[in-house]
Amino acid sequence: MDLSSAAFWAGLGSIIIANILLSGDNAVVIALAARSLPAHQQKKAILFGSGAAIVLRILLTVVAAAMLRLPFLKIIGGLLLLYIGVDLLGGDDDGEGEVGKENGSMGSAIRTILVADLVMSLDNVLAVAAAAKGDTTLLVLGLAISIPLIVFGSTLLLGVMQRFPVIITLGAALLGFLAGEMVMTDPAVTERWGDLPHIWANVAGVVGALLVVAVGRWRQARQARQSETSDQAAAPPA
Repeated sequence: MDLSSAAFWAGLGSIIIANILLSGDNAVVIALAARSLPAHQQKKAILFGSGAAIVLRILLTVVAAAMLRLPFLKIIGGLLLLYIGVDLLGGDDDGEGEVGKENGSMGSAIRTILVADLVMSLDNVLAVAAAAKGDTTLLVLGLAISIPLIVFGSTLLLGVMQRFPVIITLGAALLGFLAGEMVMTDPAVTERWGDLPHIWANVAGVVGALLVVAVGRWRQARQARQSETSDQAAAPPA
């Protein structure tokens, strides 16, 4: 496409706007995944995770239309998203101590960002691909320009989460809601029961959100009990 044409810049603007509007949930995941890292690693995780997620999204866009027609793919993705939501809400108290967190959490956070972005982008990339109208150069440019905007959104959310921890729960609930919607819109479901009213997708989303929060809270309580028991066992006798 001609870089001097109005059509090119209109298409580029459409891709950037679509990607920003559709990446709010991705920014939540990035911020949630980075929140447990040491302060000096949080920005690196956000930057690397966002950049790698954009590259992954470019590759996914090429095959998205075909992938979304495959039965059970959204169901698998929805279940995976439920797991990610519970894991992010439940914390990362894995018994490795501070040394384990310093050495291993960066890679873990980036992997979480990539997997979650892959799952949640199955629908989003269709809008971006439509805006690109088959122009790969336009697609790559639009998504690349979106990187700093997504990074800024993730960094902003991270700061808000540190001040208001309840947002962590709301973010995890959002992942559960998206997971429930994905499951109900899978081709296997529509083939079996036909096109269901959108209210059913919303109901499934609410169930998914409640499930993530309930299981995540249960994990937090269990970890707190285990930590208390360990502290009592390690305490010297009176």
